[in-house]
Amino acid sequence: MSVFHPDLAARPVPRYTSYPTAAEFTATVGAERQGLALLGVERDDVVSLYVHIPYCREICWYCGCNTGAVGRETRLGEYRDALLAEIATVAALMEGRVTSVHFGGGSPNVLSGDALHRIADAICDSFGVASDAEWAMELDPRSFHPGQAETLAAIGITRVSLGAQTFAPHVQQAINRVQPFEQVAAAARQLRAAGIAQINLDLMYGLPRQTEQDLADSIAAALTLVPSRVAMFGYAHLPAMLPRQRMIADESLPDAGARFAQSALAHRLFTQNGYQAIGFDHFAQAGDGLARAMAAGRLHRNFQGFTDDPARIVVGLGASAISHFDGVIVQNEKHVGAYRRTVRTGALAGVRGVTRTADDRLRGAIIARLLCDGQADIAALSAAAGVDPDRFATAMDCLAPLEERGLVRREGWRVAMRDEDRAYRRLVASAFDSRRAWAPQRISAAV
Repeated sequence: MSVFHPDLAARPVPRYTSYPTAAEFTATVGAERQGLALLGVERDDVVSLYVHIPYCREICWYCGCNTGAVGRETRLGEYRDALLAEIATVAALMEGRVTSVHFGGGSPNVLSGDALHRIADAICDSFGVASDAEWAMELDPRSFHPGQAETLAAIGITRVSLGAQTFAPHVQQAINRVQPFEQVAAAARQLRAAGIAQINLDLMYGLPRQTEQDLADSIAAALTLVPSRVAMFGYAHLPAMLPRQRMIADESLPDAGARFAQSALAHRLFTQNGYQAIGFDHFAQAGDGLARAMAAGRLHRNFQGFTDDPARIVVGLGASAISHFDGVIVQNEKHVGAYRRTVRTGALAGVRGVTRTADDRLRGAIIARLLCDGQADIAALSAAAGVDPDRFATAMDCLAPLEERGLVRREGWRVAMRDEDRAYRRLVASAFDSRRAWAPQRISAAV
C-alpha cells in the first residue's frame, strides 16, 4: 500500500456513492420530480430495485444506516403493507426491465417468511423482472434462524451479505454487536445447504478498541468461510450527525495512522489469499462477477457500493430509500410513520433530492472511473458528452500537490493512480467535485 500521509488520510471526503452526493439533497426536489422520472423509464431501460427495511432486532452503535429497533411486532406487518402499496404505485408509473433486486436495511431478515414472500411476489407481479435477475439480501446473523435459508431460496435470493464487522469479542462489545464467529459460520452453512452459494461478508476497520491483531484475526476467520466478496469498510465516526455513535468514546478509536495501517493490512491479507482488490474497499474471488466487471472496465458504483449491476436507473422502495435517474436523485421520507401514511394514500414518498445537470453527469462519470478503475481519460469522457475538456483545467491543477507526493500521474488529460495508492482514490476524485461545500461533521475520513 501507499505511504501514509497524515494530513491526507484524515481529510474529510465523500464516499461518492452518487454524484451529486446526499449532502446536496434539498426539499426542492420531491415526489413531483420523482413521478416525472418514473414516467420517463422506458421499456428497454435496465432498472435495479432497492428495497429498504428500516428495522433491526438490536441497534449497533457504529451504524450509520436509517434503522430502528423493531419494538412492537405489529410494526413489521404495517411496514410490509406500506411497501406493497408503494410497489403498486411505483410500478404503475414506470416500465423498464429489472435486472437486480436488492433488499437492504436495517436487517431485512427481521421480516417473516410470509412477509418476504408477499413482497417478492408483488415485485414479480408488478415489475418486468428479468428471469435471470440477481436477487440479493443483507442479513444480520443474530436474527438468522433455522429454516430461514430455505425461505430465502424459495423467494429467489441468489446472493446474501452477512454483516460480521468484526469477530473480536471486546470490539463487538464496544459497538454493541455481539455475535460469535460460529453464529455467522452456521448461517453461511445453512445458506449454502439451501443452494445460496454467493455469500458476501461485511467487515470493518477503524472500530473502537480495534487493533491490527484484532483485524488480522477477524480476516483469518472470515477467510475460512470462503466468501465470494468482502466489503472492508472504514468506520465513519460522526456522532454530531448520528446520536447512537455517542455511545462510542472518541478516545477508544484508532488514530489516523492506525486506521491507515489497518486498511493496508486488510489489503495485504486478502490479496495474498487470492482475492482481487476492487475499488478502494471491496475484495472478490477471481471468478466473481465483481472481479470480472473490474477486469472488463464495467465496474460501477451506487448506493450499495461497488457493483457489477449494469443498471443506470435505481428505483428505491421503502422509508429513506434513494432512487437514482440520469436527471435527478430522490430520497423517500425517512420517518417510517410519515412514509406509511404517504404511500397508503397512493402517493409517492420522495421528499428530498437533487437535480443532475449535464455537467453533474459528466463529473459523476469521471469520479466513478477514478474510484472504480483508478484512472480516467478526461478528454475521452468529455468528447463523449460533447464538451470541451478545458472546463476541467482547474480540477487538473488541483491534482498538482497530490502528484508531487506521487499519488497521481497526469499525462495530458489522462489521470492515473498506482494500484498501491487506491486508499487515496476518493481524495483524487474529489478534485472533480464542483460542489465541494461539505460539512466536515457529515463526511468520513479519506482513509
